[in-house]
Amino acid sequence: MAQKITIEPVTRVEGHGKVTIHLDDQLNVAQSRLHIVEFRGFERFVQGRPYWEAPVLVQRLCGICPVSHHLAAAKALDVIVGAGTGKGLTPTGEKMRRLMHYGQTFQSHALHFFHLASPDLLFGYDADPAIRNVIGLVLTPEYKDLAVQAVLMRKFGQEIIRVTAGKKIHGTGAIPGGINKNLSIAERDEFLKGADPMNIDKMIDWSVASLELLKNYYKGNKDFIDNFSKFDSNHLSLVSEDGGLDLYHGVLKAVDYQGNVIFDGVDYQEYEKYIEEEVRSWSYMKFPYIKSLGKEKGWYRVGPLARLNTATHIKTPLAQKEFEAYKELTNGKPNNMCMHMHYARLIELLHSAEEMKKLLNDPDLQKDDLVTKGTKVNKGVGLIEAPRGTLFHHYEINEHDQITKANLIVSTTNNNMPMNESVNFIAKKMMTGQTTITEPMMNAVEVGIRAYDPCLSCATHALGKMPLEISLVDKDNNVIDRMKK
Repeated sequence: MAQKITIEPVTRVEGHGKVTIHLDDQLNVAQSRLHIVEFRGFERFVQGRPYWEAPVLVQRLCGICPVSHHLAAAKALDVIVGAGTGKGLTPTGEKMRRLMHYGQTFQSHALHFFHLASPDLLFGYDADPAIRNVIGLVLTPEYKDLAVQAVLMRKFGQEIIRVTAGKKIHGTGAIPGGINKNLSIAERDEFLKGADPMNIDKMIDWSVASLELLKNYYKGNKDFIDNFSKFDSNHLSLVSEDGGLDLYHGVLKAVDYQGNVIFDGVDYQEYEKYIEEEVRSWSYMKFPYIKSLGKEKGWYRVGPLARLNTATHIKTPLAQKEFEAYKELTNGKPNNMCMHMHYARLIELLHSAEEMKKLLNDPDLQKDDLVTKGTKVNKGVGLIEAPRGTLFHHYEINEHDQITKANLIVSTTNNNMPMNESVNFIAKKMMTGQTTITEPMMNAVEVGIRAYDPCLSCATHALGKMPLEISLVDKDNNVIDRMKK
């Protein structure tokens, strides 16, 4: 008798989603799907608004990564107002934006690893769910300091956002063609000379320590990290013009699972020549793919794992050293092991801290030349490497300066097919042949999804609140068992 297992909603991610796992008559996993059941509609209701409102409007997609949407929209509008694709900004404008972005990446990566992912690692994905959470970390003497440290790291990043964007959440700092404020000496010194631990040197030290924690964990749990979820895929990201990691600006590059270049050096204003989106009936989230490879083979991963697979180097010294050690794990080839996303994420955490220190010491941030403008055009595309991966914002305007078209391909949308592949890989391993579904089995599927740090609210274009429900359904759609959590 065929059965269907439903996990709804997926927990410890931002937004709402559910998983269905279909079993055949022999109790083998026949099909697994991640359903995104939210609908947002931002691409429609920004139409008709003045283009300069977009950087403030679209960040309402999410309270977790608003800076990413704020900056991607601003970069698209830079093109529309004639300031180019980022290179045309004044030094103060671009560097203030970069500081804002690295603050966002730093706080987001710290939040995800310590609060959302580490309970599964430190306690085990099959541990009692009553302790397998951030409160469990706080209440465990061995991990209490780690939990407090994570809060302070996130606070540091949020304060960086405050002084660059004007507010910690939904700021207004980036405007078409530049920025609306510089960084004062007093604001700078908050971060360079702040009382311990709230200074940039301590953040770098803690970032290094975070990597040591993960590497030590890896030594004792290599089989779990390497084999929990792994499959071949393409990888896509921005890279700098010399091929290095650059989270703010660059050209598009894609490689396959062996490291062969699919395309490189692509001006993202022309992304539509390379990327297509597919719609499927069972999800509100689209399925992007590389046109030249087609729907079946063209899907790809984005985010920390993909970025370290496409980049040839990292420009900050401590992160470069960690990057070299990381690449040795796969003999320089792309890493297709999903749980290594946490390793890659912490390398980016360290890189972000190093970049913030470099920018905080840059005198350009105290200058007053904030905005660039040129000849206005009616179309602009802005790309940025959000914490979760490559984020596309595309806008077109009419002669009245109103937005007539908006297309957003967010990080989690780019990772839609890879997340489905992870669900399928783990479900086959954990649930084939099982007649009873346990909480650890369900959480194992969620662990695979959480590795991508998905933001489901951003990825859909919700309404409704759902309980967690797992149902076994026969081929006639009769519920034969149900479990709630």
